[in-house]
Amino acid sequence: MTTDGGRALVLGGGGVAGIAWEAGLITGLAAHGVDLTTADLIVGTSAGSVVGAHVAHGADLSEAVQRLAARSTGGGPGTAPRNTDLNAVLEAFAILYDTSLDPQEARAKVGRMALEAQVDEMGAVLEEVGRRLPDQNWPKRRLLITGVDAEDGSFAVWDSASGVPLALAVRASCSVPCVFPPVAIDGRRYMDGGIRSVTNADLAKGAQAVVVLEPMAHLTPRNTLQRELAELEGARIATVAPDEAAQRVFGADILSPKLWGPAFDAGVAQAASAVETVRAAWA
Repeated sequence: MTTDGGRALVLGGGGVAGIAWEAGLITGLAAHGVDLTTADLIVGTSAGSVVGAHVAHGADLSEAVQRLAARSTGGGPGTAPRNTDLNAVLEAFAILYDTSLDPQEARAKVGRMALEAQVDEMGAVLEEVGRRLPDQNWPKRRLLITGVDAEDGSFAVWDSASGVPLALAVRASCSVPCVFPPVAIDGRRYMDGGIRSVTNADLAKGAQAVVVLEPMAHLTPRNTLQRELAELEGARIATVAPDEAAQRVFGADILSPKLWGPAFDAGVAQAASAVETVRAAWA
């Protein structure tokens, strides 16, 4: 998939920490004179699909995070159940990072784990994620949301022309395997777009300028993003990963609803050191 010139904002996955940090970073960069919300194309994966929907609809990100934080008390998007099998989650990502496996075969294997996981009660959390979007309609701005078919591991990309409701696409993109149940769309079951890549930056191919925000950069192999960036031939590129201060805020549980405020503040604070790098690509 390619875009015809313009500027692209790629928003990666990363749970509650990722949503809040990306929102804070975008807010902070705007305060320093670099407005990423003017992107011609937005690519959203998992947490990035939530932020992308807000950005594309022109929502105030600071207010959005405040609402999410207030309504997450006692449960909400990104709230992991007490009986989450963390070993299963770790096993799933170990499969994805096993270079001896064909990537789609690895995704299908993880998909089988996701389909068998006893986490149906967390479906209500994903439904709430969809309800909390600023608008239930697709935005006029070009927005791509990613997912992965849990049955065969194939990659899916939804947009306004796909015929899939925006909220349903976001829910599917946020369905972390073995934490949330795969989401049914047109007779298939889909899971987190981050299963293919936490960034999926290659979807911005054809853009003249690309800024990639990757909340999980410190937790994931770098070769996937490097391959994606190689696809963006000729583009001005800037990537921003959480700095050490943000990483300390994230801690080990990026799904914790306690991170809404602190991770947003960490993103705002990091904007000062990231602004010149981003400006060079975005200007």
